[in-house]
Amino acid sequence: MRVPFTRVASRTAVDSARSTLAALTVSVGTVGLAAAAARPGLLALVDQHAAAVRDSLDGDRQPLSPAMLAGYAEGVRAAALEHGWAPPDGPVDWSQPEWLLTRLLAVCALARSLDRA
Repeated sequence: MRVPFTRVASRTAVDSARSTLAALTVSVGTVGLAAAAARPGLLALVDQHAAAVRDSLDGDRQPLSPAMLAGYAEGVRAAALEHGWAPPDGPVDWSQPEWLLTRLLAVCALARSLDRA
């Protein structure tokens, strides 16, 4: 029995998106979301960034998906790398995180909310 190409491609895309989000969660999300839970100011900042991500992905008109979030995160990170940004080589100071890390943390928060739905 043959599997239609579209099903194979879709499954691969979903796996790739989930892998990207899992890697992002390991590098930024786990520690960052724990810090946000302990710091109301950071949590509010993450919520604002999450709203901006949702808005840019038309999340109010269509449900967000892992592929949308992974693509967004990869695009933001790629643009930052092109402009000279370098990922932190040590622990992140979540008391005053840079814009990009806050944006990626917001993607992690949105991805976590998809897992709960």
